[in-house]
Amino acid sequence: MSTRAFITGVSGTELTAVEREFIRAERPWGFILFKRNVDTPAQVAALVAELRAVAGAADAPVLIDQEGGRVQRLGPPHWPVYPPGAIFSTLYDTDSVLGLTAARLSARLIASDLADLGITVDCLPLADVPVPGADAVIGNRAYGTEPGKVAAIARAVTEGLEQGGVLPVLKHIPGHGRATADTHFKLPTVDAPRDELDRTDFAAFQPLADLPMAMTAHVVFSAVDPAHPATTSATMITQVIRGVIGFQGLLMSDDVSMNALSGNIAERTRAIFAAGCDMALHCNGNIEEMREVAGQTPELSGAALARAKAALASRKAPQPFDRAAARAELDALIARANTASA
Repeated sequence: MSTRAFITGVSGTELTAVEREFIRAERPWGFILFKRNVDTPAQVAALVAELRAVAGAADAPVLIDQEGGRVQRLGPPHWPVYPPGAIFSTLYDTDSVLGLTAARLSARLIASDLADLGITVDCLPLADVPVPGADAVIGNRAYGTEPGKVAAIARAVTEGLEQGGVLPVLKHIPGHGRATADTHFKLPTVDAPRDELDRTDFAAFQPLADLPMAMTAHVVFSAVDPAHPATTSATMITQVIRGVIGFQGLLMSDDVSMNALSGNIAERTRAIFAAGCDMALHCNGNIEEMREVAGQTPELSGAALARAKAALASRKAPQPFDRAAARAELDALIARANTASA
């Protein structure tokens, strides 16, 4: 069955009759879960199964933002706490092997949690490179301030997810680290010179260009396109994301409902596709906004369809895994990192 090129959230812990009707009629490619959708493991697994059943697609991707630290949709008492990305950076500075090991272990454990629920995609890793004075929205989520280290840790995170049968989404391409505002609320403009962006922000994404999916940044880079954020900039997508960075996977927008984007929801959605994104992402579960997104979303076809199929086909079967041993090793590494930073 054909699908439409959008990913949607839903409002609560189970589908409403209106949401079931919407999913059947509008055929989203995938779904994304947030804390409002989470209660118990059995409930989440049932919701994931129902989303796929109503969509009529056993392989419909179900996404979540499960990074660790401040961004963790699954948490106590049913799921463990995971460290923020900065922990891996601290360890890496002590011993690069330990830093990469911790990043890989954390992602592998997260993947195991997600696989138990039927969740197949994690919006991770980040390749954002923060700078002094930037908004704290990235902050300790980042893997460091040096592009090579950031890319290496992001690769280890990717490996951990893939070993657990979960697909990664690289974010926030081509970089959110310099943003001086939280894009949930306001549009930031980055005025760094182009050569500096090439050396830092864009450079961190280049070694990760082979990842199957990426999420855009709602950030203006004035040196490339002073009028539009990357999400709605054909220049940025063509010249930088597909060009300089070389990313050829499925490109999804960050959330359409974030206030960094201008215009109403329908206008934003049209601009996302006009710029060259393959997929629109809508997160807040507001059914009226969901209808607006669906109304402006094309059928998934052509190059976008090919990239979507390739992304799903790249998911590997989970490898054998001793969860208890991995958690004990990760906890020991976290303790070492906390000692090093004390």
